[in-house]
Amino acid sequence: MKALLTRTIITIQRPHLWLLSLISAICLILLLLWSSYEYGRNIAGFDSADADAYIDQLQGQLDEAQAEILENSRQATMLKRNSRIDDDASVQLKETLAQAQNETLELKKELSFYKSIVAPEQGNRSVAIQTIQLKQNEAGAYDYKIMISQRGRNDRFARGIIEVSIDGTNNRQPMTLKLAEVSNATKKPMKFGFKYFQKFEGVMNLPASFQPDSLRVKVKPSTGKIKSIDELFAWSDLTAGGA
Repeated sequence: MKALLTRTIITIQRPHLWLLSLISAICLILLLLWSSYEYGRNIAGFDSADADAYIDQLQGQLDEAQAEILENSRQATMLKRNSRIDDDASVQLKETLAQAQNETLELKKELSFYKSIVAPEQGNRSVAIQTIQLKQNEAGAYDYKIMISQRGRNDRFARGIIEVSIDGTNNRQPMTLKLAEVSNATKKPMKFGFKYFQKFEGVMNLPASFQPDSLRVKVKPSTGKIKSIDELFAWSDLTAGGA
């Protein structure tokens, strides 16, 4: 009789090795995604190190402004208790306190804005009017600055046009002026294309008989998924310190 040959197959299972390989693959994918994201930000002119440094600078200015507010409040309380504060000193102290509070508010807005760029929120993309500033210069014209920004995911460019107009009266008759009519630096239409934010700056030369009441800003993205915005700002509020 022939000998019966048998074979024994021994299988060594290593579930930990398989799990480790899966985790390594996931980490590699996440690393590639993050590298692509950072590369896109660098191509768009964004420097995270500079942004972090600027955020630290803003935070320091904010801390100083808040300390100034506390000191002014302490002095006002002390003078009031000692009954040695006159009307002029009271008015001056209130103006200083109000100015410091306004500066603190602006610093908080700017700090929040730059933090949103460094660590953008996840969600639907949208555009927003970040800042509007109007300041009358020595020639009687108005220096303007308008900044729009992208919120939510900012890994893609937002493109479109922005329309600015001034509503008011001319010889007691309602009148609307387009920005292109009163500013030589403004092109028609004003196009934008940005990942994070974009500024529009120039000078408005309004007619002498024109009395402005409000400023209207329309932002019309060409991307269908981003909604258009149409906002109206009182002229008196803008010239008092911006929006």
